[in-house]
Amino acid sequence: MRYSIERRSLRLSLILTAAVTLLFAASSKLCLADDTPKPDPAGITTGDRTSVADAAGNAFVPPTPDPSSPNYAQQKKDYDDYQAQLAKEPLAGKLADSVGHVRIATNFSWTLLTGYLVLFMQAGFALLTCGLIRKKNAGHLMLLNFAAYVFAFLAYYAVGYAFQFGAVAINAAPSNLGGAPTLNHFLLGHGPWGFLGGKGFFLSGPGYDSGSLCLTLFEVVFMETAGYIIVGAICERITFWAFLLCELFIGAVLYPVFGCWVWGGGWLSELGTTMNFGHGYVDFAGSTVVHAVGGFCAMALAVILGPRLGKYGPDGKPRAFPAHNIVFVVTGTFILLFGWMGFNPGSTLGATDLRISVIAINTNLAAVAGAATAMLAWYAIFKKPDITMACNGMLAGLVAITAPCAFVSPNSAIVIGILAGILVCFGVLFNERVIKVDDPCGAITVHGYCGWLGAVCVGIFADGTYGSGWNGVGASAYLGNAGQGVTGLLHGDSRQFFCQLMGATLCAVWAFGATYIVFCIVNKVKTMRVSAEVELEGLDVSESGMHAYPEDALVTPGS
Repeated sequence: MRYSIERRSLRLSLILTAAVTLLFAASSKLCLADDTPKPDPAGITTGDRTSVADAAGNAFVPPTPDPSSPNYAQQKKDYDDYQAQLAKEPLAGKLADSVGHVRIATNFSWTLLTGYLVLFMQAGFALLTCGLIRKKNAGHLMLLNFAAYVFAFLAYYAVGYAFQFGAVAINAAPSNLGGAPTLNHFLLGHGPWGFLGGKGFFLSGPGYDSGSLCLTLFEVVFMETAGYIIVGAICERITFWAFLLCELFIGAVLYPVFGCWVWGGGWLSELGTTMNFGHGYVDFAGSTVVHAVGGFCAMALAVILGPRLGKYGPDGKPRAFPAHNIVFVVTGTFILLFGWMGFNPGSTLGATDLRISVIAINTNLAAVAGAATAMLAWYAIFKKPDITMACNGMLAGLVAITAPCAFVSPNSAIVIGILAGILVCFGVLFNERVIKVDDPCGAITVHGYCGWLGAVCVGIFADGTYGSGWNGVGASAYLGNAGQGVTGLLHGDSRQFFCQLMGATLCAVWAFGATYIVFCIVNKVKTMRVSAEVELEGLDVSESGMHAYPEDALVTPGS
């Protein structure tokens, strides 16, 4: 009877999925006829003379005069002079078109290559998390990592990308990639108060564009990172079907919604213009958009599932479950560090932005500072250095620097790494001993708590040397200084600090709250946790159909 119900449920799910697919595909085709400008899937017209700028980002081509502007007369004069010169030298205009196209092509190459680096982080997450858990669950853990990429990607392709970036051209056009001008409609909200993007479903119609798809590749691997994070906190006790639902939820709803608010031109990023909160909420490469979303989602799921059997003794004290493969842990950590060289510098979306060198150094400095701090702190507390905690310290430093990496100095990066190294140690102990949330790999602390810290650090340490005009604020001058960029509390902008504190906290509330509500309901309908017998035996065979180490199953007592 149970299998009959499950088959009927599966058929119903497939029918609903097909219906939604046809609906969005049809709507994409219908809206395509009215879209202006048109998509450029061949990449022929993307990048022209309007894409050419000097090192400071000043465009060579004067903008079309705005009659409502107080500088209209000067704008019109500059524009008319430019048109007159162009009429005399048409070849110069053609050369400028070629230069603009090459500039965009260079940035395409950079963005795609760094996206490939981020994609390789999946291998790092798989090795890290597999090494940290018990041997009897290693095969199931690898299955979860693999399935996370597959199913979260499909959800993001169907609706997630459109929800996140379907209106990016309105307030946050990725100019280094040609602006993605076809993505210009909010499904919920409008203007500076957008809440959900509304174009690009199934990467069709407005989404079938070379610039948009370059952005898709880079952004989908960021979304996947949030999807991997939950594996480390809910492994060794979750069923495979429940995990797939979690990944679909992250790829389709949880990640894209907050991502739209911050990176898709949504309302949080616009608080600088609407509420005079600094440059609006700023998260350069995803301390909150990626890591805190994944971390606090993982926390909600871990609370719902409850601790692993045997984690807490009759006296309520936690028991250690040692990592089964330290080589995997360290190798996975260094792969993640390598991939982070795409994660943070790649978020410029352009090799023409030379701030990439500062970002790369800041990223590495925070990583080593976090690792050193966590190792020494653990040594001071327990009189032995712990390599797994040192690895988590490195990841904590990486997570914390991800939001401020472009806006701070190397010295500030060291301080941020130290703060993250301290937080990860006490955060792990707090989760395990105080609130009793069982997190086998420390993912909640590394990504949730340290992600929150990273966004707040933007509001503290940003020194104003980068980010002029960020989120449309202070293009000509900020705080009375020409060229002043994103600025934190230590450099004179308290408004940015309060904006970061509010936005990071909202991220935690959104990720934890939405996940907890949805999956509490799911868990009441059907338990998401494996049976006690399966958990004690190990999930490899019952959930994934094979042992990760089959030779162990063949060993008989006394042999």
